[in-house]
Amino acid sequence: MTQLEAGDVLARRYLLLEPLARGGMSVIWRAFDQSLHRLVAVKVLTASLHLDLGERFRVRSEARAAARFLHRDSIEIYDYGESVTTKGGVAAYVVMPLLDGTPLAERVAEGPLPWTEAAMIALRLARVLMAGHAHGLVHRDVTAENVLLTADGPKLLDFGIAAWTGDPEDDRGTPPYVAPERLAGAPTHPAVDVYALGVLLHTMITGRTPYPETTWEEIEAARRTGPPPRVPGVPHAVASLCQDCLAPDPVDRPTAAEIVAALTGALAATYGGRRVRRRLAAAGSAALALSALLWLRYEGDAAVPGAGTTTAAQGAVSPSGPPAATQGAPTPSGPPTAAQGVPTPSGPPTAAQSAPTPSASPAAVGTAGTPGPRATSGSGSTASSPGSRPTVRQAVQQAVAEFHAALDSRTPCGATDADVVLDLKQVLRGAMAPPHGPSETRASGPEAVEGVRRKLDDRLREGRLEPACLTELQTRLDAIASALTTS
Repeated sequence: MTQLEAGDVLARRYLLLEPLARGGMSVIWRAFDQSLHRLVAVKVLTASLHLDLGERFRVRSEARAAARFLHRDSIEIYDYGESVTTKGGVAAYVVMPLLDGTPLAERVAEGPLPWTEAAMIALRLARVLMAGHAHGLVHRDVTAENVLLTADGPKLLDFGIAAWTGDPEDDRGTPPYVAPERLAGAPTHPAVDVYALGVLLHTMITGRTPYPETTWEEIEAARRTGPPPRVPGVPHAVASLCQDCLAPDPVDRPTAAEIVAALTGALAATYGGRRVRRRLAAAGSAALALSALLWLRYEGDAAVPGAGTTTAAQGAVSPSGPPAATQGAPTPSGPPTAAQGVPTPSGPPTAAQSAPTPSASPAAVGTAGTPGPRATSGSGSTASSPGSRPTVRQAVQQAVAEFHAALDSRTPCGATDADVVLDLKQVLRGAMAPPHGPSETRASGPEAVEGVRRKLDDRLREGRLEPACLTELQTRLDAIASALTTS
């Protein structure tokens, strides 16, 4: 057993300041890198390696492999080393960034998490495991102590002491999270991580581990019969997934990729339903507002002799009311959009909407049966807008609205995390923002959305955007670029 104290120095470089967390396999220390003068986190294995040269070689090999594994939700490895301690033992350690956050174990100790929050955390962890398993790495110690909740989401620690698939099993791990086959000495397999993730998901939702055993002796003495315990009060898909992860036979457990798919579907179904309810509420509000506007217009027309007799050749626009139905009143299928022409109370009209032109020819008003675009001046008179600007502006607005609709759609982008959706919308909003001053110009055409395309590529590489969703969003960006090219 490695015995370390505050003030000890590893490899004449890392000064240990205070322990941050203790797990079944290691202790994490806040430390000071005396070479680069920065604070770091040092994870020290609890088992001493001075009597086992084979173990030292294997730990070193695993750390090197893990250092080549990079994932946004896994902690990067700065350094690995072995150091003789003041007690004469040999300590293996891994150096990582020191991040601000709360250990998941502390969050769970405060009480059960809402199932949606627990599922989101498990989803992020499953993605890390999926990537690690694809590289042949098995974590072996997925526990609440090894998950750090940061401002950027959960981070999985300890991949620096992972194992290769097929390695002989050992006694590493935290007892409540250890899969049954590990007690029989089965070779390392990704299924042990799936079992541990099932224990973690159950613990987050219920506030306790699925089985009462907490020590190696208790686990070895336990004789479990019957199916794994079921999580109450959650959707059927989540409860079944948790049970499947805890299956005694590793063959019956899902893969990390299947966990990602199941949790994504469960969360999409929940948040998709909420989006539908929000849209229905928005549609109801829009219908109420439109009814009020039409009533005001009716009242205004009734007070003016001859009102309502305007011909189509005159544009069918009354200064006292909204545009006629033929000019963009919303269809019953959904709430009105800006591109449909329904006025909104968001602010005063822009120059392109209200500035009168010096003259207006009959051709600019439109032919019979086809009302042309009209603008209302501040005095209430009508005048045509220059050229086809309103049509171009509406085309851009419509293309942007379709991009947002694709992001919000359950297919193919329903699996996209809410923070990714919000980030993409904000990037596009910034690209569409008007110039801040006369000396600043906005890029046009493809250049205007290039930053959004780069963001999409980044999210795809991170595994946070499905290829089908990327294809759909790229098509929507092409439409935006095309509309901007004609402006």
